[in-house]
Amino acid sequence: MNVDVRKGQAPQAHSREEFRERFRARFFDPAFRSEDEAIARLEEIAWQGYCGARKSPVTKPAGAGFADPAHELSVQWMDTSRRLAAAQARWAQAGTPSRVLVINASPRNDGTCPGEMSKSFRLAQIARETLAGAGLETDFLDLSRLASDYDRHIHPCKGCVSTAMPLCHWPCSCYPNHELSQVNDWMGEIYEQWVGAHGVLLVAPTHWYTVSSPLKLMMDRLVCADGGNPDPTTTHGKTPKEAKALELAGWDYPKHLAGRAYGVVVHGDVAGIENTRRVLSDWLDWMGLIDAGPAARLDRYIGYYEPYATSHATLDEDTAVQEEVRNAARALAQAVSELREGRLSAPGKDLKRPRPK
Repeated sequence: MNVDVRKGQAPQAHSREEFRERFRARFFDPAFRSEDEAIARLEEIAWQGYCGARKSPVTKPAGAGFADPAHELSVQWMDTSRRLAAAQARWAQAGTPSRVLVINASPRNDGTCPGEMSKSFRLAQIARETLAGAGLETDFLDLSRLASDYDRHIHPCKGCVSTAMPLCHWPCSCYPNHELSQVNDWMGEIYEQWVGAHGVLLVAPTHWYTVSSPLKLMMDRLVCADGGNPDPTTTHGKTPKEAKALELAGWDYPKHLAGRAYGVVVHGDVAGIENTRRVLSDWLDWMGLIDAGPAARLDRYIGYYEPYATSHATLDEDTAVQEEVRNAARALAQAVSELREGRLSAPGKDLKRPRPK
């Protein structure tokens, strides 16, 4: 079969003046004016990196264990890859403590514009306390830090998988991209938390009938966990033609997060909670995670059509939903225990898929 690569969409490179305007926008604060000469020198260095396409300025040969040991890989990618391999090894050891990753998927916290904590955060804290009481170790991923931490990012997925699955590397190799100043990407740490978890509990608000912006960014960047290529030397970086040829020759779409248990808690105030809960459950099912049963797939309205201004007081009074969140955590704890002991069945998990993707 002929392998073709379609071209013609990429925008033109910035002119020198356009680049200068973009670069200097971050130094708008008058406090930087005393360092304009230094900023100009940094701008020139950044311009040369842009012109020279220095995406990964520090690389080294991949070495043993890779298809092409001589191919140069980003040292930052290699470090993340090593940490994921170590986390996976710990996860697979029978004697390690059971660990659950609790995720607060709301962008709101009292350290930024809203000036108040989120209900998702409060529900996540209830779940954490319940899990700890059941003897599980918990990691906490607060996605609201995207809105309140200095220069913290989850950069958008570039859709490499839609060109060919082997072009989507595990972990993602699209970032950091120093050429375009796409740095301080949080996903390296987030991948490690997911890999190290025996169970995952998502606590999510409903935004416009679907998930919040930070959660969708993380979901999209986790596509590499579902079929991604752990060896970028097989595509010599981002070489579309090689990746297409690999997929057409037969790709097994490895599910790097399969075998973990999950629970989902979704809340809203007007509409859309059922759809959001289904979307999240379907996504996790697709990646090979195992649901912890009906009690761990919860969607509830908190203050249905009531004012936003009193929603925390409404949650205070809604002891039933608080107990339902505890039950979701308890169900997840039970599922994790049964999975690790080999007592929780996941029917069909070993069946050969006629349509792997």
